[in-house]
Amino acid sequence: MSIGRREFIKIAAVTAGAAGAGSASAATPHAEGTDGPGVLVDTTLCVGCRACEAACAEKNELPTPPESDDVMLQRRDTAPQVFTVVNRAEKDDGTVRFAKKQCMHCLAPGCASACPVRAMDKSPEGPVVYDPSKCMGCRYCMVACPFDVPKYEYDSWKPRVRKCSFCADRQAKGLKPACTEVCPSGALTFGRRSELLELAKTRIYTNPGKYVPHVYGEHEAGGTSWLYITDLDLEKLAFRADVPEKDIPSHVSGALSAPPFVMTLWPPLLMGLYVFSRRKNGAEGEEHGKEDHHG
Repeated sequence: MSIGRREFIKIAAVTAGAAGAGSASAATPHAEGTDGPGVLVDTTLCVGCRACEAACAEKNELPTPPESDDVMLQRRDTAPQVFTVVNRAEKDDGTVRFAKKQCMHCLAPGCASACPVRAMDKSPEGPVVYDPSKCMGCRYCMVACPFDVPKYEYDSWKPRVRKCSFCADRQAKGLKPACTEVCPSGALTFGRRSELLELAKTRIYTNPGKYVPHVYGEHEAGGTSWLYITDLDLEKLAFRADVPEKDIPSHVSGALSAPPFVMTLWPPLLMGLYVFSRRKNGAEGEEHGKEDHHG
């Protein structure tokens, strides 16, 4: 195997970054058990107007969403220039339902725990925010997210990880997130998470048979700021049903406790491999030179 100087530096950098994730995760604050801001999404009230998409795009200076509702004929996902999408599904009786998808803003976010430089971090106020000036482009946050939310600008000369910020700047000014402010049907309710949970359960228990008896986001991934109640399987609306209830950081805390040792072990091993490769290449070059000379 032959390794050039540039390849060696790349390997060392990636290894050090992965190892550093362990110490960073220990410092990342968890908001589990706190009563931060949240949104209750009632899909039985959503009319699919997609005003939330337009408000999000305007607020974040993103491209204007397509006007045609034909975009909802296929399942959509977020993208570097699309922080939220509304998906469409039909019940067995033909009734149409819609649901908005965006970052769930986990109480104990896996993305923030995986970030070795805390470019992705959970703010004390609740929203999971991103600082591009700190980002080193490792994209561990994308791997760690159980909802597949963060997206990377692969086509940019200065790429960033992109996702919904829960309008953290608006909340800091006492304003609602842009999407919740424009919802005309009451499908999006902004408030304190504990109060929204109570509201969600009240709607479920006072309307027997209307809703699926489950609040999506109450326990998924350790709990999320965005909560959903619906009268159909959320998988039909592009939501994962296999998200574990245990928060993601606690799943990997044991595995990430060893990196300090690994960080001291890998550099000399990689350097040894690099030196061996150079000597081996040098020896092969000399041997070929002798053969050419005698030839």
